[in-house]
Amino acid sequence: MSRLRSVRTRSISPENFDGSAGGGGRATEGTGAPCARDLGPGWKISPSVDIAPGDTFTLAEIDGPGKITHIWITTHTDNWRTLLLRAYWDGADEPAVEVPYGDLFCNGWGQFAQVSSAMIAANPHGGFNSYWPMPFRTSARWTVENLSPVPVRIYYQITYELNGDHTDDGYFHAQWRRSNPLEYLKTHTLLDNITGTGHYVGTYIAWGVNSNGWWGEGEVKFYLDDDDEYPTICGTGTEDYFGGAWNFDVPGNGYTTYSTPYLGMPQVIRPDGLYASQQRFGLYRWHITDPIHFATRLRIEVQALGWRSGWRYLPLRDDIASTSLFYLDRPTTNRPPTPSADDLEIHLGTAAVPDLGATPPRLPD
Repeated sequence: MSRLRSVRTRSISPENFDGSAGGGGRATEGTGAPCARDLGPGWKISPSVDIAPGDTFTLAEIDGPGKITHIWITTHTDNWRTLLLRAYWDGADEPAVEVPYGDLFCNGWGQFAQVSSAMIAANPHGGFNSYWPMPFRTSARWTVENLSPVPVRIYYQITYELNGDHTDDGYFHAQWRRSNPLEYLKTHTLLDNITGTGHYVGTYIAWGVNSNGWWGEGEVKFYLDDDDEYPTICGTGTEDYFGGAWNFDVPGNGYTTYSTPYLGMPQVIRPDGLYASQQRFGLYRWHITDPIHFATRLRIEVQALGWRSGWRYLPLRDDIASTSLFYLDRPTTNRPPTPSADDLEIHLGTAAVPDLGATPPRLPD
């Protein structure tokens, strides 16, 4: 922390769209202009942006070398599964990051959960923060696409360093996949045929249970390099992978949430006795002190297993949406098809029904 480095800090927000030195607070028009009509420039004229239905907005475009060090962003909860975040490194045509807005910040169910981890902090009521370092050699670009039928208002700030030697740094990648429902006797794929050299650093899963009983016996398996039928790393169960034990059940309390620097289950959504009939969970694990290194290839899968009579495992058909984070020696790799709005939709009773008449808050005339 005390070491002096030849870098410069910059930050992009609606008050300084290009992060230029001395470029902040100069706006004369923006979403806050009516509120600052008695004050003028320099008084929160442009704190946010409005994105029309179907539009893609460029949050940040940066010439490097450099490294993104912090992202803060917020919008209404209705938008957490209708926005797609993408990141492109070094002028690549394909994104290295393509993830639903809420899932990237461990809030995949459209309902707020406090996350107090080292890399992701989700704070009341929807202040999302990322501390994943994202280095690049020549350029970086972050975009957000609005897949909803209504306009969306977003507040954000992306802080980064310029200069520095990132020759040996990997590029940050994030991929989202969903099995809804998981096919019978099949595993859920988190990553498939990732080629190159790198290390895996994080998992978030929004896990929706579609059956009665316990659901977390399935193993998480990492197929490294030349692994084919059998993996090099095979865990002992889903609850174990996320650092819990014995059904996450504290006697007398049932499922118990927790959020620690490197792993947690910050969200448990219980049935409401009406439309939200099934339990939903949000879980994360960051491989920060224990990254999983691979030399040529990576594939990851998780089983969904419960129990049936006679102490036999029961393959489940749950709703599993995973976000997988890794660093790679190249800015692009094999990735799943871009999800549609229907692919992203949360089926969670009345809590998931959007207000189609909603618009960004109207400012005073």
